Amino acid sequence: MEELTPAEIVAELDKYIVGQDDAKRAVAVAIRNRWRRQQLPESMREEVGPKNIIMIGPTGVGKTEIARRLASLVNAPFIKVEATKFTEVGYHGRDVESMVRDLVDRSVHMVISEQREVVRTEAERLTEEQLLDALMPPTDIDRADTDAGSEGAERRHRNREKLRARLRSGELDDRTVELTIEQKATPIGMFAAVGDQIDPEMQNLLERIIPSQSKSRRLPIHEARKVIFEQQCDALIDREKAIEMAMRRAENRGIIFIDELDKLCGPVGGHGPDVSRQGVQRDLLPVVEGATVTTRHGQIKTDHILSIAAGAFSRNSPNDLMPELQGRFPIRVELGDLTKDDFLRILTEPRNALTTQQIALMATEGLKLEFTADAIEEMATLGFQMNEKAQNIGARRLYTITEKLMETLSFEAPSRAGESVTIDAAYVRERLADIIKNEEIAPFGFRSRERES
Repeated sequence: MEELTPAEIVAELDKYIVGQDDAKRAVAVAIRNRWRRQQLPESMREEVGPKNIIMIGPTGVGKTEIARRLASLVNAPFIKVEATKFTEVGYHGRDVESMVRDLVDRSVHMVISEQREVVRTEAERLTEEQLLDALMPPTDIDRADTDAGSEGAERRHRNREKLRARLRSGELDDRTVELTIEQKATPIGMFAAVGDQIDPEMQNLLERIIPSQSKSRRLPIHEARKVIFEQQCDALIDREKAIEMAMRRAENRGIIFIDELDKLCGPVGGHGPDVSRQGVQRDLLPVVEGATVTTRHGQIKTDHILSIAAGAFSRNSPNDLMPELQGRFPIRVELGDLTKDDFLRILTEPRNALTTQQIALMATEGLKLEFTADAIEEMATLGFQMNEKAQNIGARRLYTITEKLMETLSFEAPSRAGESVTIDAAYVRERLADIIKNEEIAPFGFRSRERES
């Protein structure tokens, strides 16, 4: 999918995200540049770095969604991290290199999942044979009869084929079979407490010295089939080759989304709880600039991993970051506040629009739901007004409005199967009257400045 042109990438993002055209164009060009780099001669390819981006804008305007949809679109390993969760090396907490290790783990999971699809046909065949062996184990007489053309062998073949037909039809799904399941032991005690802070080499050593545990379980066939299928896939997949592919994919196509970067801006040489802010920036710099990080699967270079950072920067600006770090994010894009028209489009245009979701959810209960145009207009107006009067939380305001609007209907839906309900502007005003009057603002994330004063 990385062969998509910037215009095609923007068109795909438009299906899920309203507005923010500048940000969409910036990430589309950054992705296209990765494809262009792959077309260059090997000698020049290593010299072309990623076009890292800082997206600046308030919460709820689409920063995270743009990055997440982009990664899904190009089938790239993607990890989202909060900059505030990291601490400087030497302090208790997660170090910044852990996000690279998480990215590699995500990439390995992606490649293994793809390889499972490659071997699916053979794995399903072997799964069926193993289930048949469990349902009709060979007797000592069968083992002694090695002549494939004997009457006994033909009889066993006919019985096995009859059992196979019943197995495929689902007739035997509730019958139980005994399986031997091998499980890897997990670290216990103090090792479990430190989690991913264990050195990757030490983690690999622990996995090798802690023996696997095998135990027998009786499972119904419909559950046993899943367990056996996973075992057969693991046996068929060349794990070393899959890990090598995953490492290369993470290096060349990985995307790290660093949220809340503005929270790392602090006074130089400060004291107190924010003492590690500058330290986190210093630790982040080599990862973004290009470094070699040791993971449980091997070493990975971060030179060509695309970093997309985001933050509100309401009380500071990207210029307050370390100059060296600023230089590693050459592209800055500002995302604007959402308008009433944007809210109206968010409720109707995207494939995952909130109104579309509610209609589908109610349909599962047999309730036919419809939103009129004036109802959607009223919801958009109310959401925009609340962001103006209270704290601006962007499109997330529509979630609280929609949930309050649907509260009673969602509760009563099971007993109203077969009915048709139309939500119009009058219904919206009735259900949200208390919100409009500031009577029920606090429980649902609303609180006007007038009321607080």
